[in-house]
Amino acid sequence: MAIISLVFNLPDINEVLTRLLKNAEDMGNMIRRLYGDMVASTYSQLIQEHLLVAADLVKAAIAGDAEAAKAAEEKWYQNADEIAAFLNSVNPFLPEAAVRDMFYKHLELTKQEAVFMINKEFEKDIAVYDAIEKQAREMADAISDAMVQHYPHVF
Repeated sequence: MAIISLVFNLPDINEVLTRLLKNAEDMGNMIRRLYGDMVASTYSQLIQEHLLVAADLVKAAIAGDAEAAKAAEEKWYQNADEIAAFLNSVNPFLPEAAVRDMFYKHLELTKQEAVFMINKEFEKDIAVYDAIEKQAREMADAISDAMVQHYPHVF
């Protein structure tokens, strides 16, 4: 929704971004019971940064500001590296390289979706959206599986 609202300059953009940022809070809350408040808060902050930088990247691409887009993209990948390192630091069953690869794939797909939307290549956009949805479920499964491995007595 956020990419659509940004690309087409829809009047719901503030509400859509507010809702999108709730995902970061929800993701932190997902791990709070097992990992505690500090870990949950840090994870939420990292995911929030991921979402905000993604919005900055889309805005820069729409504006045709290659320099700002490049800076946002670099920051986005750095954030993915931070997320991978963080998740590995709290759960050894989440290998940093594997998590980084998952996030990099997610970033690449999201960039493709934004480009297709900006270029009004809607069929391609929909196909990439389907791939993003599938890949997001795979990421969630990998994180959930690692949590079960890390805390088998809880499950």
